[in-house]
Amino acid sequence: MRADIVQERRKDIELLLTDRRIDSKTLALDIREKESIDKIINTAIQAYGSIDILCNNAGIMDGAMSVAETSDELWNRVMDINLKAPFRATRAVIPQMLKQKHGAILNTASVAGLYGGRAGVSYTVSKHGLIGLTKHVAAFYGTQGMRCNAMALGAVKTNIGIGSKQPDDMGLKIIQKTFGAMPEPADAGQIAKIALFLVSEQSEYLNGTVLVADSGWTVY
Repeated sequence: MRADIVQERRKDIELLLTDRRIDSKTLALDIREKESIDKIINTAIQAYGSIDILCNNAGIMDGAMSVAETSDELWNRVMDINLKAPFRATRAVIPQMLKQKHGAILNTASVAGLYGGRAGVSYTVSKHGLIGLTKHVAAFYGTQGMRCNAMALGAVKTNIGIGSKQPDDMGLKIIQKTFGAMPEPADAGQIAKIALFLVSEQSEYLNGTVLVADSGWTVY
């Protein structure tokens, strides 16, 4: 099941999965709203009877704005999408996973959540918070059949930007302007392989792990 704020992207995924004869459901909604989170979880449980995996992947950047440049509106928008929504989704899914006695949660974080002093303030803080959320869930629920891990990503070719409809290269240009030389950005498919590993049985002994996937960017 997939939720996305962009209707066109939701339809593309729906067609792709239908062509491959994969049973799926997609929802177009805004994850900043608590009601949207509840709808995602409830729809999944009603359709499939369980929730084995939660992937908190939605996120936006902030234009690499410093503290002095960041408005309350920008701060709140980034926090609502990057941190509050994953918190709410995780909170909503935990009762079902505890009932099942199993479940894997994967959070899409960033190297900015580990080292990001020069990234935008709201983006940096949101990703630090997401890593904190990951470790908290892993510590509290790891003995009850649940796992929670995160990917700390470098540059990826996505529509992250300030909003989901921005050009694909906007976020990359911001990063390159701020940090200079960097490895070739990852394709979404490369990241998908890492995500699949972290939610599969192949990583069953990993809990509370923050896996850095940045093509060595942070060791330069």
